[in-house]
Amino acid sequence: MFSTIIAEFAQPLRAMPTEIAVLRLAMAIILGGIIGLEREISARPAGLRTHMMIALAACLLTIVTFEMLALPSLAAAAEKSDPLRLIEAVTAGVAFLAAGTIFTSKGQVNGLTTGAGMWLAGAIGLACGMGQMQLAGMVTLLALLILTLVGWMTARLPKQV
Repeated sequence: MFSTIIAEFAQPLRAMPTEIAVLRLAMAIILGGIIGLEREISARPAGLRTHMMIALAACLLTIVTFEMLALPSLAAAAEKSDPLRLIEAVTAGVAFLAAGTIFTSKGQVNGLTTGAGMWLAGAIGLACGMGQMQLAGMVTLLALLILTLVGWMTARLPKQV
């Protein structure tokens, strides 16, 4: 019985070629890492590894969902499935992690940008898992512009008391 279960789950990917899955996972790591590197350079609490792991996990969950829907035993259920549930689950999970980076001290809120970056890394991972590499790449570049250029501009604004 145990060998039958292992044989069922040790099958090659069904919904996509292994090379495509590897490419999607690698892109999620790279793009999540770009955002994480900026956070690391800025000495923020969640940096390179955290953002890479979030993007990778979101990508993996997307690929696993496609694979589950391709299983013959779940073919009937696939017609009734709601793919938005995956997005909701990743969003909720990453939001929980991101909330842990936000704290207040002496009336100031810190960590919001890092939390938003973590949330975005999850979205980028979802996009990579769905094969939307161009969209994920564009969003990563926009995020990098926001974090660097807008961060540089706001650092030069007069400080409010």
